[in-house]
Amino acid sequence: MSGGHDQDADAATPTPPVPPAESALGAAGTTAAATAPTDEAAGPAAESADPPHWLRHVVLFLSGQTVSLFGSMLVQYTVFWYLTITYQSGLVMMLAALFGFLPQAVVSIFGGVWADRHNRKFLIMGADAAIALSTLALALIMMTGYDAVWLIFATMAVRSAGAGIQMPAVSALIPQITPTRNLIRVNGINGSIQSAMALLAPAAAGALYAWASAASGGTAASLIPIFFIDVVTAIIGIGILALIPVGTVRRAADAHTGYFADLVDGVRYIAHHAFVRWLLVLFAIIFLLTVAPSNLTPLMLVRSFPAGEAQDVVNLAVLEIAFSVGMMLGGILVASFFAKRSRIGLIVVSSLVFGALSIGLGLSPNLWVFFGFMFLVGLAVPFFSTPSMTLLQETVEPERQGRVFGFVGIVMAVAMPIGMVAFGPLADVMSIEVLLIAAGVLTFVVVGLAVWLPAGQRAIAAARRAAEVTTRGPAEAAAVVEAEMHAKDT
Repeated sequence: MSGGHDQDADAATPTPPVPPAESALGAAGTTAAATAPTDEAAGPAAESADPPHWLRHVVLFLSGQTVSLFGSMLVQYTVFWYLTITYQSGLVMMLAALFGFLPQAVVSIFGGVWADRHNRKFLIMGADAAIALSTLALALIMMTGYDAVWLIFATMAVRSAGAGIQMPAVSALIPQITPTRNLIRVNGINGSIQSAMALLAPAAAGALYAWASAASGGTAASLIPIFFIDVVTAIIGIGILALIPVGTVRRAADAHTGYFADLVDGVRYIAHHAFVRWLLVLFAIIFLLTVAPSNLTPLMLVRSFPAGEAQDVVNLAVLEIAFSVGMMLGGILVASFFAKRSRIGLIVVSSLVFGALSIGLGLSPNLWVFFGFMFLVGLAVPFFSTPSMTLLQETVEPERQGRVFGFVGIVMAVAMPIGMVAFGPLADVMSIEVLLIAAGVLTFVVVGLAVWLPAGQRAIAAARRAAEVTTRGPAEAAAVVEAEMHAKDT
């Protein structure tokens, strides 16, 4: 609920500014996890038979998540716009980031373990229900005339905690119901669907917010109709998800370990998995240096290109639409033309592109150039988020995916508010344009180091071997790796 395009990064994405990707395994209500762990270069065990009716289940799952996402986006945009226009303060934006992300980081510590131990469908439904109830309670309180800003922050915290449960469960669910060979296409299509909703949501949010703001005189009461819409869409999403048969992942020897043992096992797994560890560091870099400062772009728009409250709402909606159109086109490009390309290559190049675009945003001479760069940022997001999510789904064993995605959520939920702790107060004493340029330059430097250092080289090599196993099969992949090593020797 902390709003704007950065949340897309968290939802799909979670993700960088994407957010957020979903996953599941439901073959007639059961899941078959690998019976033995595999090494980091080999990825999950050999691909099993396709889950029965997997396409129907994927369509239902994505449909329900899309409806629920639409309501959440309405809330995210309107609350963020309300805070931006009403307070025009970097400090308030920092508090919004803290309340909107830190609870998710804390809960994700346990959410990943729960996703590996319990039925992921019920976890998602329960989290959705809790989020909807908190939003309904806020709407009812505001109807009495009490609209203190701390109420909004408190509801943001509850919604963030719900995301800490939901995100690892959703991210560990798509591979549960999707054949491995179709993962990157399903993730790409899912990203495009979410981007299409992100295109519709800001337009709808702008119209609803302008109407409600005019009726309420610009007070917080203008948010109430949007809150009720979010509750309805959550109910629809929960109802659709209830139609999908999803069982709990069957676990091997460690099935009876405790929660703490599971948590320690997840930490140990990440600490010794070169690629997962490297990718989490890269996520932290992007969220610190790209997502956090980009969270200030609506504030930059209102300050640097002021046009009055009514036109500001329109401009904010156009900003989000530009980002969403870019994301939608980027998702289509990834699914259609880049599904076979190097996952690592896409991740590294898109990370550097984020740095360049941050500099472009800071140098924008007028509003339309600013919108153009925001479109390009959206276009770049799927080239980072889709291959990142797919590589994790391909290389992490099913019985550990919940914990791994839980730690991904922790990194994203901690890194962005940490960045905002620095960038938010700075935005009240210096130009946001300067902050964006500085963040872009730092992104170039840090991503370059992450790729150039020996640890990064080893992680990239391990991920490439894992991708070869997934796309070619173990025997052919071994031959490819052996040929590459021979070529280097000669």
